[in-house]
Amino acid sequence: MKPKAPTKSKKNVKGLKTWELKLYVAGQTQKSIEAFANLNKICEEHLAGKYRIEVIDLLKNPQLAKGDQIIAIPTLVRKLPEPLKKIIGDLANTERVLVGLNIRPAAGG
Repeated sequence: MKPKAPTKSKKNVKGLKTWELKLYVAGQTQKSIEAFANLNKICEEHLAGKYRIEVIDLLKNPQLAKGDQIIAIPTLVRKLPEPLKKIIGDLANTERVLVGLNIRPAAGG
C-alpha cells in the first residue's frame, strides 16, 4: 500500500488543490488492504488528481494514533478540507464514505 500523490493541481469544487487523507491501519491485514483499495477507488472516481493518501501503519508507529485519537482500525481521517472527519472500517460502502467525507458524487454517479 503506497500513498498516492495528486496528479493534477486543479482546484476542486471547494477551492482546495488537494484533499489530505490519512488511513490508519495495523499491518498488511486483509481488512487494511481492502480499506486502502476501496479508498483509492473512491478517490480516483470522485477526487481524481485532487487528493493525497497517507497510510499510517500503527504496528510500525503506534505513537501516531494519539494525534488523531485513533481508537479502531482501519480508520480514515480527512485532514483537509476542514472540518476533520473520521470513518472507521474497510470503506466498502461507497455511499457511506462519500457522505462521511462530504464528497459530492461525480456527475452521473
